[in-house]
Amino acid sequence: MNVILNGQSETIKALTLSELCKTFQDDPMTIATAVNGNFVSVGERDALKLKEGDRIEILSPRQGG
Repeated sequence: MNVILNGQSETIKALTLSELCKTFQDDPMTIATAVNGNFVSVGERDALKLKEGDRIEILSPRQGG
């Protein structure tokens, strides 16, 4: 399915936000997620089914300054 992931058009195989988060190398518990502008908590990711055209943001903390 085609989605917008962090501002880029991407084709993904994940069906839920939780599945998509597992494809990132960062610990899924330490990243922040939003779908279509709405924050999605860690506990809600398994139930959130992704749809064609969703706008997904996955942000991980960075150190430095």
